[in-house]
Amino acid sequence: MTDPGGASVAPTAPRVEFCGEWFDLDGDFTVGREGDLVIDDNPYLHRVFLRVYEDFGLWWLANVGSLLSATVSDGTGQVQAWLAPGAKLPIVFQTMTVMFSAGSTTYDLTIHSAQDFFNTSTSAAAMSTSTTIAPVILTTSQRQLVLSLAESVLTRRVQGRGEVPSSAAAAKRLGWPMTTFNRKLDNVCEKLDKVGVPGLRGAAGKLATHRRARLVEYAIASRLVTVEDLPLLDLAADQAPPASAAE
Repeated sequence: MTDPGGASVAPTAPRVEFCGEWFDLDGDFTVGREGDLVIDDNPYLHRVFLRVYEDFGLWWLANVGSLLSATVSDGTGQVQAWLAPGAKLPIVFQTMTVMFSAGSTTYDLTIHSAQDFFNTSTSAAAMSTSTTIAPVILTTSQRQLVLSLAESVLTRRVQGRGEVPSSAAAAKRLGWPMTTFNRKLDNVCEKLDKVGVPGLRGAAGKLATHRRARLVEYAIASRLVTVEDLPLLDLAADQAPPASAAE
């Protein structure tokens, strides 16, 4: 970055917010079990997972882990990227939300930047690193399924973490039999996969927990579901058939 006279100017360092705690960056900043920001003692979380650093006149967010990925979105939820191991992204938004899951726990932190290189206030498309993702319309029951998985994260986002329930627990919350829940989960993941959302398609070595966590990350980061949708969960439970009829 240069000033009008051509001299090199260091970009203003961003600030990181997690669980109400703020970190002012003055150089490389790491996130993980043993980073500058110690997220948790979760054994599924890398010792060092994310790195924020300055290079080529920009600040960057890099995934320096080997297994976990992160979902990154702008402050509006209109632009989204999936940060896989080894990938990096420039910090070009004034507000950048970072969500990631380790085991059954989903975490979120926010990076605040003084610069806004890519204003999305009038943008209408949600994007991954390489794909423009078309708007997704869910049926009521599909939205209820997503909410059953995202409820804890939606209601506890201020604390920076939430638990993604097991399929059995989510099905019970909805009052659905497991066959119905699994079928609808497959349908939702297939629908999102077809429009370009990565990380939802089953493959060898991919556990169902990972798919559920990725679904929660995407749904919240893209505003596919919000806190205002949560009453749909109680509606699903009220409309569920008696246990004997559901078998």
